Amino acid sequence: MTLEPLLAEACRLHLMRGLEGLLFQGGYGRVAGVDEAGRGALAGPVVVAAVIMPPEGLIPGIDDSKALAPPAREALADLVRSQALAYSIAAASADLVDRINVLAATRSAMRQSLLELDPAPDIALIDAVALPGLPFPSLPLIRGDAISYAVACASLLAKVERDRLLTELAASFPQFGFDRHKGYGAAEHLAALREYGPTPHHRLTFRSVLPRRAIAGEA
Repeated sequence: MTLEPLLAEACRLHLMRGLEGLLFQGGYGRVAGVDEAGRGALAGPVVVAAVIMPPEGLIPGIDDSKALAPPAREALADLVRSQALAYSIAAASADLVDRINVLAATRSAMRQSLLELDPAPDIALIDAVALPGLPFPSLPLIRGDAISYAVACASLLAKVERDRLLTELAASFPQFGFDRHKGYGAAEHLAALREYGPTPHHRLTFRSVLPRRAIAGEA
């Protein structure tokens, strides 16, 4: 890589770390980033990751997980796990989403992931979701995975873990192709729902999921 792209990447990462830098200067030594994957999917859990990265050092290539190809996401997620001061992953099942709604389920998983961090954070930066009632301050950030280094690191862990879970689920329900669309509303997925009806891992309260008497995979 020539000098110009290296300088551009260093500048991009420095800008992503701007808010965290101000928090470090203000005495917040452990800044957690929190993000979710799968909130808009029709099937599978909402997966949340919380991560505390060290104040020093940056991993080149860290970005919003949606902006990266799967091999890059997986490699960067490995680096995040190896360098994190702490990280935690929590999931809200499709059943919980149906019982309390997707936003409440997401908040529940976010709270769980943050409270399981050891050491605990001094402050949390959360992608787009307000989360009152924590034992430390938190700040919701719109497009946090694009503007915060810590949130981007969390987005990678959440996305990679959820993709892994949906790929495993595809082995039990090969007719749905979960390994390809990861439970989102792709044409292939909607066609399978019309033909087979929902599985126990579908969110029955979502309008695009077509309820049937017989649920695939059940006796």
